[in-house]
Amino acid sequence: MGAADDHAVDVHAAHDRALDEHATDDHAVDAHTVDEHAVDEHAVDDHAKGRIISDAPLSRPVPVSLRYDADYTPATVRFGFPGDIEWSFPRALLETGLRTPTRRGDIGVWPCGRVQTVVEFHTDDGVAVVQFDTSALLRFLRHTYAASTSLTTH
Repeated sequence: MGAADDHAVDVHAAHDRALDEHATDDHAVDAHTVDEHAVDEHAVDDHAKGRIISDAPLSRPVPVSLRYDADYTPATVRFGFPGDIEWSFPRALLETGLRTPTRRGDIGVWPCGRVQTVVEFHTDDGVAVVQFDTSALLRFLRHTYAASTSLTTH
């Protein structure tokens, strides 16, 4: 992999010890809201509830870990899903996608109305479309910038 690949979408299992440090399986979250926020000096582990959007009449809720580690990958955010599935992509992609449709590699992000944001994940097996409350993603981004600012001030 070259330097250009550093910003490419990276799909991998959630086994990185720096990320697993804050992960929990038994926390309760309300649909579309960030319920919990953990920060060590330079890492963020927020939890949100997304909704899987499909052709079915009802969408399904899914717990999502929103992770960031300024020491490990300062330009990257990670979304962790049940089954040890984790997607990493540029923080700038998420930020831009809150305002206007954007895509990079296998990830698309776009606003859906005034209060929702859609994140679309493509794999060889298909597409997962997950809708989030925009305020949860904005809160997460604020936490990531606070963590990266604390890194530069130490």
